[in-house]
Amino acid sequence: MSTLSQLIHFPCASLSSKPPHRQFSPRPSVLAVAGPAIAGNSRIQPRREPGRFRPVFRVRAADDGEWVPEKDEEEPVGGAGVAVAEEEPPKDVAEIAGLKKALVDSFYGTDRGLRATSETRAEIVELITQLEARNPTPAPTEALTMLNGKWILAYTSFAQLFPLLARGTLPLVKVEEISQTIDSENFTVQNSVQFSGPLATTSFSTNAKFEVRSPKRVQIKFDEGIIGTPQLTDSIVLPENVEFLGQKIDLTPFKGLINSVQDTASSVAKTISSQPPIKFSLSNSNAESWLLTTYLDEELRISRGDGGSVFVLIKEGSSLLSP
Repeated sequence: MSTLSQLIHFPCASLSSKPPHRQFSPRPSVLAVAGPAIAGNSRIQPRREPGRFRPVFRVRAADDGEWVPEKDEEEPVGGAGVAVAEEEPPKDVAEIAGLKKALVDSFYGTDRGLRATSETRAEIVELITQLEARNPTPAPTEALTMLNGKWILAYTSFAQLFPLLARGTLPLVKVEEISQTIDSENFTVQNSVQFSGPLATTSFSTNAKFEVRSPKRVQIKFDEGIIGTPQLTDSIVLPENVEFLGQKIDLTPFKGLINSVQDTASSVAKTISSQPPIKFSLSNSNAESWLLTTYLDEELRISRGDGGSVFVLIKEGSSLLSP
């Protein structure tokens, strides 16, 4: 049940030659006029720098004898070819991409924040602050479709999750994934933790409803806990020997025992896997929380919860999840 308690508080160029001079024809025709202005209905274009495009006016003779300007065109001046400059990404976009990469790189070896040193935490806080100042989605709750989907927890400063993370350091037990799945159409949130052991994996989840309270904040109320049924994994592979205190220990005599235990465990796991998950209701005062989203784009989300804790989550399928 401690695992579920921790989950409840996890908030969820221009080139060409000079144009030739054209002679005036007495019959109605289209003329190219190179002067800066045309008497009558023409308009004056601002002076342009050498090497840039200069305007060319086209006029036609109307039935009443007046000259009527047609659509302006741009004619390149001063060269024999066309140079195409490749557009560079906006400065802010490049800065944000660099900050995101630096942030994700800083998580290496921290075990989602559990093993982060004070220096690393200070670096992470600084990078988070810089990203929050460049948030491309200032009102996340008005862009709920961007919140949709499964988000993987990459880092947190939420101390109540540390005991859960520490369980992954136990022998033969590993915290595979901590995630939050948001369904903006039904206003639901599911927090989930997946554990893996030698023969099976299982999960603990909490389901919740959320309400929009401000452009950045949602209120979350958890109503159900779920203990998933174990799913059978691959068999245990026992090495021929192990080294302990400088001595090699032959494990061959233990293989028969391990195989026997493995067969029994597999049989039990298969039986349990056929059972439905266990669900129970959550109705106490601790089953409510709030979540403030301070940065959001298509692949990264930064949120803050109770007590100033911070959560950095990466969208499932994002290249940021790749090592």
